[in-house]
Amino acid sequence: MASTLSSRLPHLPSKPVFPPSNSGSTLLHFSSKTRLDQSRFRCSAGQTGFFTKLGRLLKEKAKSDVEKLFSGFSKTRDNLAVIDELLLYWNLSDTDRVLDELEEVLLVADFGPKITIKIVESLREDIYAGKIKSGSEIKSVVKKSILDLLTSKAPKTDLRLGFRKPAVIMIVGVNGGGKTTSLGKLANRLKREGAKILLAAGDTFRAAASDQLEIWAERTGCEIVVAEKEKAKASSVISQAVKRGKEEDFDIVLCDTSGRLHTNYSLMEELVACKKIVSKIVNGAPNEILLVLDGTTGLNMLPQAREFNEVVGVTGLILTKLDGSARGGCVVSVVDELGIPVKFVGVGEGVDDLQPFNAEEFVNAIFP
Repeated sequence: MASTLSSRLPHLPSKPVFPPSNSGSTLLHFSSKTRLDQSRFRCSAGQTGFFTKLGRLLKEKAKSDVEKLFSGFSKTRDNLAVIDELLLYWNLSDTDRVLDELEEVLLVADFGPKITIKIVESLREDIYAGKIKSGSEIKSVVKKSILDLLTSKAPKTDLRLGFRKPAVIMIVGVNGGGKTTSLGKLANRLKREGAKILLAAGDTFRAAASDQLEIWAERTGCEIVVAEKEKAKASSVISQAVKRGKEEDFDIVLCDTSGRLHTNYSLMEELVACKKIVSKIVNGAPNEILLVLDGTTGLNMLPQAREFNEVVGVTGLILTKLDGSARGGCVVSVVDELGIPVKFVGVGEGVDDLQPFNAEEFVNAIFP
């Protein structure tokens, strides 16, 4: 596999580094064209400050990229813009009609019936009690209701990487949700902030997945562990990667896994095996199990999320393809239903378009 890839990628080194022959996996090293100065981030395995700094840098970068988030939710925002028209000439006698139309708008944006009815009925009560007296106040209350829900149900949206190196992040999800691409974009973001990243090509089921991840490794200047033979077990590849991450002082090991339907019991059990073997190598790992969900499916993602959570214990969500959907309300629905925080959102096809999730910026991005 590595030799085939080398013909496509001119920047690969001529001699990849191989692990012992009995490992069943291959470690490849790719050098980026320009090395980042990582000296200000480097720390020993016993220090806890590195992951704290990394989290702060990710948050700061997210704030500077707020325009990308705003642009990525343009379709949802265009749909919700009708709220301004509804409220422009609102008066008390129009309350029921306006609230019925507001309910329809929120449902179309996939906020879900539970959240929508709760917001609308609360508004109705406050309006007739004289607590809300203008259209602008109605909109402000809607925004505050959504923000309060996001921050109360799942307030911790930053990566929880613990204090032992390497931190291990498993990426799981169904086929076609953007799992491997999300992992590559996450590797790019973490690498740019100074982390030493090792990728694990644990998707041993899909033939092109390993090639795809090797391309991401070359693109980001990360090292990668791939299966040395066909039909290797995912747990074997991930185990070898985590061991090397521990031995060679990597900061983070990002583990890809095979896409699977949430109804396929045997494949879901494979995830459990991967999780168990990781925990035996690094105490407390995996630090994060991130479920990738396709934002264009809207509320249909909920059954997937429930099943993955029950089987492996999902710690965070990555919602992809939201730039191509007008159903951004699903972000709120999935948090409300499961209480699992959204950690990242995909708002474009570019390498930098995987954005750390911030509830306040999200609400401001979808409401004009």
